[in-house]
This record gives sequence, C-alpha cells and structure tokens, in this order.
Amino acid sequence: MKNRNNIIYWIATVWLSLGMLSTAIVQLLRLEKENEFMLQLGYPVYFLTIIGAWKVLGVIAVLVPKFVLLKEWAYAGFFFLTTGAIISHIVQGEVKNIFGPLLLVVLTIVSWYFRPPARRVPQPVLQ
Repeated sequence: MKNRNNIIYWIATVWLSLGMLSTAIVQLLRLEKENEFMLQLGYPVYFLTIIGAWKVLGVIAVLVPKFVLLKEWAYAGFFFLTTGAIISHIVQGEVKNIFGPLLLVVLTIVSWYFRPPARRVPQPVLQ
C-alpha cells in the first residue's frame, strides 16, 4: 500500500511539475497569443510575469526535499491559481479552455494527498 501511494505521488507530482513549468515558460516568454489571452480574460499582461515566476518557484518548492511548510504554501498557491483560472474561463464564457487548469488542479490535489510523511507538516500529538 505504501509503495502504491508513493508511485501515485511521484506520477502526479512529475506531471504537475511539468505542467506548471511548461505554462510558466510560456507566460514568462510573454508570447503574443498569451498576452491576448490574458487581456481577453480581463487581466493585465504583467500578471504573466508574476504568475510564471511563482509557478517556477512553486515547482522548485514541491520537488526539493525538506521545507515541508514551503511545500504546503506551494500546493495552496497551485490550487488557488488553477481554480482561479477555471473560474476566470467560466465567467468569460470560455468553458472550452478549462481542461488544462482542471487537469492541473486534479494533479495538485492528488500530489498533495499522496505525499509521503517526510513531505508533510508534522501534526502535533494531542493528549
């Protein structure tokens, strides 16, 4: 059971990291199509730089051993970012574009849920 959970964790984490990193690179490069996409959703173009940089830092935090509290923040950031993207697409009537963010939010939840004990914040023992 432990080995199965570990395999699920690493598969989800690697795919999550690849997804976040690839979208971060596109955002940091500020490709014209991405600029238009952000403006269409109602956000300023400079958000691309902010979101892209935070995604790269989040991927590093999730992959690097230790720093368990930082990992929790990275997972929370990924969750807020992806659910915000889903909501933005729905509000703008771009429902066809929610598959990418929806997949990333699922991978975020699966990776977080199946993370090994060494990658979790220790819980206090209640007496």
